Amino acid sequence: MTVFDWLERFLVHLMVGKNASPLTMQAYRNDILQFLELEGDELAGLKRVDHLTIRRFLAWLRDQGYTRRSIARKLSATRSFLFFLQKEALISGGKWSTVSRPKQEKGLPRFLYYHEVVALLEAPDSKTALGFRDRAMLELIYSSGLRVSELINLTDSSLQSEERLIKVYGKGRKERIVPVGSVAAALIEEYIKNTRPVLAALNKNGGKYDQLFLNKWGKPLSDRGVRYIFKKYIRQVSHKVGITPHSLRHSFATHLLDAGADLRVVQELLGHVSLSTTQIYTHVTKERLSEVYRSAFPRK
Repeated sequence: MTVFDWLERFLVHLMVGKNASPLTMQAYRNDILQFLELEGDELAGLKRVDHLTIRRFLAWLRDQGYTRRSIARKLSATRSFLFFLQKEALISGGKWSTVSRPKQEKGLPRFLYYHEVVALLEAPDSKTALGFRDRAMLELIYSSGLRVSELINLTDSSLQSEERLIKVYGKGRKERIVPVGSVAAALIEEYIKNTRPVLAALNKNGGKYDQLFLNKWGKPLSDRGVRYIFKKYIRQVSHKVGITPHSLRHSFATHLLDAGADLRVVQELLGHVSLSTTQIYTHVTKERLSEVYRSAFPRK
């Protein structure tokens, strides 16, 4: 078997043993292939990998302009693959396992103030089928704090209308039930009843799909499609740099905490495994308090 055969076995291991999503598996594949391209794709060569090899790889990634977050992910993927090969008795343990992750930048998540969110949600032309879909989609992301990957995997049966709840599959295919606001719930019900059938009829191949949100060809809306749509509307209402669909999720969390929501409740709503991941939003709210103070206090 070649290294590439073992790589595919490793990815199967991730899928079966770790319940990894297709996006995670693709990211791991790309990261490991990048390492193999630099260090060679022969098992004999991997047996000689040590801490200097890994440090050389990290230095090359820095020279290529990758962020610390990306470098840390690539290091994690590479080490996981090497540990897998070690477990299969193909390579022996080495000092490569001692190389530490790059220290992460403590950047604050970008978010929108409530009036900016309202402007964004009202940007689509709800009189058209695609515009109504976009309005319902944006409302749902903000209302329930969804990731794009969670949004595009929703089905028309995900929404529990009477309870105003939606079933979401997050990272690692972990299921959670999230409340849906009254405005978003009404729009989704209307979309399912009247708009989605119009979009489904645009599919010339006659295929039927379970996914909730469809594109202009009547096929499931992709991750890239959602980001394209979001970018179109955010350009109309905001000049902020770096605002993405994930910024609506950040806004959802920030606005809840600003209104006094418990941090652990927000953790559950976001589907975070660790409370420390959610705690970054407390820094956002503190920053907002400071900003309001500086703008409102008379003795500057």
